[in-house]
Amino acid sequence: MNKKILYALALAVALAAPFFGYPVFLMKLLCFALFACAFNLLIGFTGLLSFGHAAFFGSAGYTTGYLLSSAGLPTELGILAGVAASAVLGLVIGSLAIRRQGIYFSMITLALAQMVYFAALRAPFTHGEDGLQGVPRGKLLGMIDLSNDLTLYYVVLAIAVGGFALINRTVHSPFGQVLKAIKENEPRAISLGYDADRYKLLAFVLSAALTGLAGATKTLVLGFETLTDVHWTMSGLVVLMTLVGGMGTMAGPIIGAFIIVALENKLGEVGNFLAETTGIGWFSTLGESVGMVTGLIFIVCVLLFRRGIVGEIGALLERMGKKAPDAANRVAAPADRETA
Repeated sequence: MNKKILYALALAVALAAPFFGYPVFLMKLLCFALFACAFNLLIGFTGLLSFGHAAFFGSAGYTTGYLLSSAGLPTELGILAGVAASAVLGLVIGSLAIRRQGIYFSMITLALAQMVYFAALRAPFTHGEDGLQGVPRGKLLGMIDLSNDLTLYYVVLAIAVGGFALINRTVHSPFGQVLKAIKENEPRAISLGYDADRYKLLAFVLSAALTGLAGATKTLVLGFETLTDVHWTMSGLVVLMTLVGGMGTMAGPIIGAFIIVALENKLGEVGNFLAETTGIGWFSTLGESVGMVTGLIFIVCVLLFRRGIVGEIGALLERMGKKAPDAANRVAAPADRETA
């Protein structure tokens, strides 16, 4: 099926979704989907594994939350300030991290992100372990009241679609092709005259800025910001989303984010339903075992679906597409001989 048709169908489903589901939960799904796609731009298309993306996610959330609740900034300026803060932080961390490669790069991002976590824990404006509470939604452009969940949903959807479109355009641009070349064979890209470090830094900053957009939007949706968003476990969670959905694919991180977030929020309800249906009381404890269930999913994906869900589906369709012409050729060959 044509990709444009798939995109149109996905957009139609997204537009109708708030009439069938809880808008706040759907907005949270969109924010984490954008977060995962921004991370995938770095790991899936540039080959850089960052363990510190929670720093950008949380710093943007704190910046936006503080400016909206304490400084009284307009909503759109608060979000832009959060994106700018994460981009600047990405420039600082990226400038230090790209001097190393492989696991050393990952460890540097993790160490610097933990410094951001402890700064958020101690800074007075973050309120430490209590976090920022009561972040107002305000009005977009001074006219659109965002206190209504349905109105805010379509604003968040527009932000998410814009972020996805930017990532898609980046990946398929000449800049994106250079990033893929660096991922596949960095020495060869350097030999062709490309400044690999500069391209990697640009990709890192862009990924950080888009991550900040997701974090700032999430703070606006939920109305609070806590240390959870800057903790290293959030960085691990986005890695899990990307790997489960399919690293290096456009739709994979979105699918992975939907699965992981849905499990975290709905597993308890599913467990209670199973307990009532089967009479087995153990199912009611599933809500307390989210980490175990997501861990099992990760193990299954690593062992059986190494390309992720979307990656494996794409590989299967590709194999089926190759078999069809081969079968047609085998059928056509005897007919040609008979004609001859």
